[in-house]
Amino acid sequence: MQPRNMSMSGVVDLAAVKAAQEAKAKAEQARAEAARQGGGGAVSPADLVIDVDEAGFERDVLQRSAEVPVVIDFWAEWCQPCKQLSPVLERLAVEYDGRFLLARIDVDANQMLMQQFGVQGIPAVFAVVAGQALPLFQGAAGEAQIRETLDQLVTVAEQRFGLTGLTVDPDAEPGGAQTAPAEPVGPYDALLEAAVQALDAGDLAGAVQAYKNVLAEDPANMEATLGLAQAELLQRVQGVDPQQVRKDAADKPADAQAQIAAADLDLVGGHVEDAFGRLIDTVQRTVGDDRDAVRVRLLELFEVVGAEDPRVAAARRALARALF
Repeated sequence: MQPRNMSMSGVVDLAAVKAAQEAKAKAEQARAEAARQGGGGAVSPADLVIDVDEAGFERDVLQRSAEVPVVIDFWAEWCQPCKQLSPVLERLAVEYDGRFLLARIDVDANQMLMQQFGVQGIPAVFAVVAGQALPLFQGAAGEAQIRETLDQLVTVAEQRFGLTGLTVDPDAEPGGAQTAPAEPVGPYDALLEAAVQALDAGDLAGAVQAYKNVLAEDPANMEATLGLAQAELLQRVQGVDPQQVRKDAADKPADAQAQIAAADLDLVGGHVEDAFGRLIDTVQRTVGDDRDAVRVRLLELFEVVGAEDPRVAAARRALARALF
């Protein structure tokens, strides 16, 4: 597959892009409706920890993740480690003052959600940011590790998606209104079309800049996020020697950068599962900064393919197993 053919097709699922935009629009409409009905104020600290079931998952987790990172605590009454971890997460949810929302899911009552996230054992903690799920950790982790993970989560949510969290008022009544929605942004049809045309013309730098221009004004714009990930992927593989990249990857299976470069080529060539599998295997072989670099690149490639693609869902579960 030639890079040019990836501009708005190939490994990028346009249906997934459209679905993500529709989900974002629905979330914005829901927040606007809540504001019209008396919302728009701050939440109470008690509202930062919620119990979620299958029926309310889309509303309470997916839609809320468009305005605040949602941390999911999978637990059960019989789970002793859960009784150690859950109180720590609840305390930190209040301490972080609205920078994330904690959703507690009882796995005994919500088996389908447990299966969809690929949970192999509890306690297990995931996050959903702008509709995208990612594993955080499993087991009763120490508080220092939990804090470090949460700090990374809120930083990524703010820098990449513009999610600054909820406003918390200690005097607000529990169950009160959510944060007032921002003024509608966009539309950015002209800028997005310019990015697509730049991709078709092989002007990768122009496409990257066009998508960044959209994200500078609307950090949560899903089409621009996916388009930027795609354009940056094409930039990374432009001018490389495929044979040398493949040879380096074959000769050095534990070399994180060699495997990352080969995975980029896999994806550009349309070999999605090969790219994901290569990086998941590398996660298992590496430690420290190398392992984190591989994990981050894998998450970036998830963005290129689209969150709704079943291959992404399967790879997320495999990544969770590799990490834990």
